Amino acid sequence: MNDYRAQQEAVEQLRSGKQRIEEQLRKVIVGQEEAVTHLLVCLFAGGHCLLTGAPGLAKTLLVRSIAQIFHLKFQRIQFTPDLMPADITGTEILQETPEGERKMVFVRGPIFANVILADEINRTPPKTQAALLEAMQEHQVTAAGVRYPLEEPFFVLATQNPIEMEGTYPLPEAQLDRFMFNVLIDYLPENEEIEVVRRTTSTQHEEIEPLFSGEDVLRFQAVVRQVPVAEDLIRYAVRLAAASRPHRSGSPDFINQWVSWGAGLRAAQCLILGAKALALLEGRAHVTLSDIRRLAPATLRHRILVGYRAEAEGITVEQVIERLLEHVKPPAVGKLS
Repeated sequence: MNDYRAQQEAVEQLRSGKQRIEEQLRKVIVGQEEAVTHLLVCLFAGGHCLLTGAPGLAKTLLVRSIAQIFHLKFQRIQFTPDLMPADITGTEILQETPEGERKMVFVRGPIFANVILADEINRTPPKTQAALLEAMQEHQVTAAGVRYPLEEPFFVLATQNPIEMEGTYPLPEAQLDRFMFNVLIDYLPENEEIEVVRRTTSTQHEEIEPLFSGEDVLRFQAVVRQVPVAEDLIRYAVRLAAASRPHRSGSPDFINQWVSWGAGLRAAQCLILGAKALALLEGRAHVTLSDIRRLAPATLRHRILVGYRAEAEGITVEQVIERLLEHVKPPAVGKLS
């Protein structure tokens, strides 16, 4: 009974907290409502997020502001070609004790925080990328055979710059798959850009107020997994991911023509878990079809690789996903949602 009451309190706290979170973010962030929603969904679902956008679109400010709202330790790591794995995870150094003895001591790297902003992750070599991605997967760091658990909650947001691709190391598909979402940060409408310029060139300065704690985030993550979802909706998510795989039984013709690699099972897992978190944020205790369809682009865009024929015809990943959503028949239960 006490567990049930605690769960209900967490649900109510999350529902009522969304508006307060948005109010705090509006102090420093103009627009980008959909990106904010995706980041919150990712945080409450316990996933990691890839942010793609041109420089100067407040990606760092957005991530830091979310960390402040939840009173989480924030670290920004600038990925460069000369960054080494130990620069992220930490290293052992020889240190002298008060007794005059010398021993190896592990000095923790910036990965030991709650919210990590991995800036321009595609600018560092694969070995360093792998060090971060291993920490994301295992929530621990191993040094000299000793495992060091990372602080919980642990949330990684990695940015990729879509321009200036010379000298970059694009993430392999298997590593991209570890990110729950790929969220696009695009340019704002003119009126919102005017507001940004007005704010950033004046003496106006708003402070973000902490609303929650790390313990609250962990409780929210536990509650998200308890949200019920109809089996037909799970089947729809699985079919949506499966339909993106080319040259398999039942694959649509446009997938066979345009796609060289499709989404794996983890895409369906992320769709359902994300839909559960989105349902709670929207004040509902159950998942609907619209939740899954809304999250499909962010879930699939980094898991589908278009081939040379699609590039020759000017077909983008976004267009492929749009066709997928039209092609895969929704369940009858979803039509009522």
